[in-house]
Amino acid sequence: MLAFNKILRFEKLIQNPVCLFRSLHKAPIPVTWEKPKIGWTKLNFDGSSKGKAGKASIGGLFRNHKADFLLGYAEPIGRANSIIAELAALRRGLELVLENGWSDVWLEGDAKTLLQIIAQRRQIRCAEAQRHISHINLIIPEINNCILTHIYREGNRAADKFAQMGHLCGKPQVWQHIPPNQVLSIMHEDAEDADYESSGGSRLKKHH
Repeated sequence: MLAFNKILRFEKLIQNPVCLFRSLHKAPIPVTWEKPKIGWTKLNFDGSSKGKAGKASIGGLFRNHKADFLLGYAEPIGRANSIIAELAALRRGLELVLENGWSDVWLEGDAKTLLQIIAQRRQIRCAEAQRHISHINLIIPEINNCILTHIYREGNRAADKFAQMGHLCGKPQVWQHIPPNQVLSIMHEDAEDADYESSGGSRLKKHH
């Protein structure tokens, strides 16, 4: 895995109608969470910041092809803006990927601009953000197969819940195999929507 652009198939962001479908008439668009393929692990991540540079936290969760919960994480990261929080959430998720030995990983978040920066290996002016990006770019080549996609916030609610929980944590928290009660209903809805669409249905929701 020597070439970043070979392992990070960011073209899915362009091809996937879930990511880019728009309507001048504000018609409903698909925003539901999708299951990964058999053998793959999917990470949904999110960051939360109170104000421009207020108290920030991160969170995310890993699920398999059955939508089973594998692992979740949440933690406060001090004061940071939303950009730093999003990057920190992805970085922590990738560290957990390596710790757990997952080799085929689908990364998904709702900060589209940041995903493009990472996929294109662009440099940015903010030194703290660039440190996170550089670390992310070092971890991704360690993963056997890795794809990165954008999803609207409506489909990333479980990760958002973990990020919100991070504000209430006094220290980093990790859940394995058994998710916290706060995300059970969201995960159930994600799995139902994914099953419905995989069976040929199409659940469209209004994106705001």
